[in-house]
Amino acid sequence: MPAAQPFRSGAVSPGPRTTADRRPAANPWRLDLRELGRRPGSMQEVDRTLPAPAGWRVELIGVPEGGEVDLHLRLESVMEGVLVTGELEAPVVGSCARCLEPIEDRIRLGIQELFAYEGSTTEATSEEDEVRRIEGDFLDLEPLARDTVVLNLPLAPVCTEDCAGLCVDCGLRLDDLPADHTHEVVDPRWAALAQKFTSSPGTPGETPTPEEN
Repeated sequence: MPAAQPFRSGAVSPGPRTTADRRPAANPWRLDLRELGRRPGSMQEVDRTLPAPAGWRVELIGVPEGGEVDLHLRLESVMEGVLVTGELEAPVVGSCARCLEPIEDRIRLGIQELFAYEGSTTEATSEEDEVRRIEGDFLDLEPLARDTVVLNLPLAPVCTEDCAGLCVDCGLRLDDLPADHTHEVVDPRWAALAQKFTSSPGTPGETPTPEEN
């Protein structure tokens, strides 16, 4: 921790710096690391609830924008950066891939990631997309949380494991229909002939009724 500056006549004291002063208001996902420090072994617990940004989704399911994401993390200062471990919980909404019914659920995922200091050996020897970096005194958790969630979302979510899907003929949900639900299937090659017999007067074997004079 830097030593306090001696008081100089005429200087205006800025007063004590609060946590709110140190935290950037524009991005609640950024963490101020100055309290943690860089001494290897230093630790800090982080428990907070943050709003999910837009775009945390795949085609059929995702975290709603503004949904409450609960973070339970431990920050540990190591030689090369800050090791982040813990878990996150978030709500997910979407549609069943089989029957299109709405889905609402919560996911709980584990997190473990190293954020490298600027100028560290890890940063210098890694490609830009291979390691997450600390920006000055701040660590941005949002990309890590987003990637953790999106990479674990199912591409074909289902409302239940045994969902039967939709009837291919009428489009209704099979789980809501009786077990003997069927549709008469007419061979298209005979459809025209069947239509002819259906539309002609009388039926085979029936004696025509004589017309009245």
